[in-house]
Amino acid sequence: MAQKKIIIVGASSGIGREIACRYVEKGNKVGITGRRENLLNELKEKFQGQIFTSAFDVMGNQNQKRIQQLIEDIGGLDLLIYNSGYGNPAKELNFEIENTTTKTNVNGFVEIVSYTFNFFVAQGNGQIAITSSVASVRGNSWAPAYSASKAFMSNYVEGLNIKAKRLKKNIIVTDIRPGFINTKMAKGNGQFWIVAKEKAADQIINAIENKKRIAYISKRWWLVAQIMKLLPYSIYRRIL
Repeated sequence: MAQKKIIIVGASSGIGREIACRYVEKGNKVGITGRRENLLNELKEKFQGQIFTSAFDVMGNQNQKRIQQLIEDIGGLDLLIYNSGYGNPAKELNFEIENTTTKTNVNGFVEIVSYTFNFFVAQGNGQIAITSSVASVRGNSWAPAYSASKAFMSNYVEGLNIKAKRLKKNIIVTDIRPGFINTKMAKGNGQFWIVAKEKAADQIINAIENKKRIAYISKRWWLVAQIMKLLPYSIYRRIL
């Protein structure tokens, strides 16, 4: 298998870090980003010559320059994974949480993904994968901005898939929709069907390599999504 050049946004810990390790072990060159430079450097030292790092917060204003520099560092780009995300459930509506969630899951996301899409248009091919959520299906009173921002992500990448077809470019955008994964990002009460990050990483990579347009992680979460879509509002509002 030919070596791929991959960038993972949000890979300092959790599922992003796990995916980065999987791709490096397959012999690929991987650029990783995150806010915690020390954690990025741990991987850089472990996989010298295969891992390239850029420490930054996607809420900043230099996102596109950072991505462009990483592309130069790894010598091109075949796949970008946007895994950076934020969300925190709260009983009361907290503006700081809502604002941070929106800036991370919407503003930073659009800036990086739109830049990458246009890079692939110029190149003629490429793949983008984004981590949205099963929560994208409907609103959530405990985390309104989180569910809304994940719905934005899912709708945005659907639009990009259609745009790629109309532009006649070989560009695939994969929408990864996890349920609960055993990482620090998994928050809230009543968690069930929790997937180990190792298993989740394998399923995500499999979905990307098979050029899936939408993939639920694990697959059983597809059923939850269908139930959520079909529940009448009068019932759904009592749950979330």
